[in-house]
Amino acid sequence: MSDAGLLAELTQAAPGLRGRLAAGVMLADITWFRVGGPAEVLFTPADESDLALFLSRIPREVPVTTIGLGSNLLVRDGGVRGVVIRLGRGFADVEALGGCLLSCGTAVPDQRFARAAADAGVSKFAFYRGIPGSIGGALRMNAGAHGTETKDVLVSARAVDRAGKLHDLTLADMAYTYRHCGVPDDVIFTQGLFQGQPGDTRTILAEMDEVAQYREDKQPVKARTGGSTFKNPPGHSAWRLVDAAGLRGLRIGDAVVSEKHCNFLINEDKASAADIERLGETVRAKVLAASGTTLDWEIIRLGEPLPGGKTGEALV
Repeated sequence: MSDAGLLAELTQAAPGLRGRLAAGVMLADITWFRVGGPAEVLFTPADESDLALFLSRIPREVPVTTIGLGSNLLVRDGGVRGVVIRLGRGFADVEALGGCLLSCGTAVPDQRFARAAADAGVSKFAFYRGIPGSIGGALRMNAGAHGTETKDVLVSARAVDRAGKLHDLTLADMAYTYRHCGVPDDVIFTQGLFQGQPGDTRTILAEMDEVAQYREDKQPVKARTGGSTFKNPPGHSAWRLVDAAGLRGLRIGDAVVSEKHCNFLINEDKASAADIERLGETVRAKVLAASGTTLDWEIIRLGEPLPGGKTGEALV
């Protein structure tokens, strides 16, 4: 089905939508790597009820993919079939509820949530200052930094399933492990409820500044990158394994292993998604050969290669 054909089918299937449907939107424009092909259809729902209506009406056979800020994401060059959902303003509120409880929409950037908590005099959330994603992504992957993870501060989450049904999920329902959530991938988080502690705003802001400075000193924050590429294997640091294998600065086209922090891959200029994925797979193969340790991707890879292309094979 063509982009226009799917758009027409979805428009007919879900009349009354208040959000925006658009065909053929280039995802490279909204990912931090600045690579990737088009979404067959991109849907930006107005709010939770609009999202639920859409999901309840569209045909079950239409693939649905949800993305956030595009920071921890590699979209392949052929783009993503079906519907890509990106939450926007209707999911961007932060509210202090008393008792150091904070409600946060999943489109809110992690850094803005940390600042809102600080302004409310609520501590325990400064670690989010160092995570370049949204709260939705934090819920989906149990994001963490500086010794704290999302599971340590989350009370519950709201979500919409593929049939458009609303769910209130407890922390136990999230089935969190390291950088992993056990909730099915087709469930879309819309809101999180977080528990903090009383704190002094100036002290919290100083802690956030330290987190930001650490990140700027240690990571290539001004480069086109997707954040940490690989999960830390048990008992190891991914970057140490990459460095020990002599891969700092390894290049495939304009895709490069960062000299500053070698668990980051960088698009220096005109790398394709295939270049970046191939570089990542080459790093994995060489680390396995050098250390016997398999690195697992932390970056989420979506979509298809260009016609006739491959999804990125190791060059060893």
